[in-house]
Amino acid sequence: MKTKAIELLQSTLRGAAQVMFQESALCGALLLVGIFWGAFATASMSIFYGALVGLVLSTLTGMVIGRAKSDGRYGLWGFNGVLVGCALPTLLGDTPAMWFALIFSAMLTVPLRDAINNLLRRAKINSLTFPFVLITWIILLAAHAMNAFSHGAAAHISHAEPFLPNTFFSLVVVWLRGISQVFLIDSWITGGIFLLALLVSNRWAALWAGIGSAVSMILAALLDTSALDISHGLYSFSGVLTAIALGSAFYTPSWRSALWALCGTIFTLFVQVAMDTLLSAWSLPTLTAPFCIATWLLLLPHLKLDSKESNHSSWHGKRGKA
Repeated sequence: MKTKAIELLQSTLRGAAQVMFQESALCGALLLVGIFWGAFATASMSIFYGALVGLVLSTLTGMVIGRAKSDGRYGLWGFNGVLVGCALPTLLGDTPAMWFALIFSAMLTVPLRDAINNLLRRAKINSLTFPFVLITWIILLAAHAMNAFSHGAAAHISHAEPFLPNTFFSLVVVWLRGISQVFLIDSWITGGIFLLALLVSNRWAALWAGIGSAVSMILAALLDTSALDISHGLYSFSGVLTAIALGSAFYTPSWRSALWALCGTIFTLFVQVAMDTLLSAWSLPTLTAPFCIATWLLLLPHLKLDSKESNHSSWHGKRGKA
């Protein structure tokens, strides 16, 4: 019984870690610590509670409906659920209707992930975080016509003066915020905790998270995008995930995969700005859709960038060697 409980705890924590392509339960625990700090510091504890509820319920759903045990062992049931749990309290506020939608959506991410994976399997790619994106978009759009929801959702579009950081510290703050926004947390301290979580799991993942945030931040500033969005890390989080995916998860780190990861990070920024423009009419945030689209398109050529055959369906799909 004790062994089963430990296995369930490890599976649950790995679900949080899998958002950033990690299998470490310790990494997942530190990511939850980061979410807690960000929620506590902004008096938004519903985000942390939502993350826990989404993570636990999606993991339990995988167990109840009898999905592959290997998926549960590696935390593949929980990563979309924890993102739903962070997103809905952030975008819809703390209401009974939001909690109902969160519980339902978190559980639904498990079969939805399998469904999308089945569609993408022939292309040898997988759903990544798109189940989270799709179900969250549906809930946000539906909320416009459901008065039980608090209509606090806003598109990540704003207009401000060109981004001109005053000090090196302000650059570091923005850089770390770009990492924290992967879980919709606006806290540079949380970003630092997330980097530590990656470092204890995989130094390459930590390196590419840092590079992805820095490249996205600098390029967004050079292209004169919204200063306010840059300062809150909103142009960086999808680039962080793309950089980790291409730089360390789907390919063995090498100079070839490094160039491809940089290319993907740059492309992700353009995809995000384009999607911001497209989705602003519906007041929808892009969430991690730019990461999904950019990573899919850069995996589809099935390039062999290292000495081993890359398995593009492994991470966030049926777990194999990566």
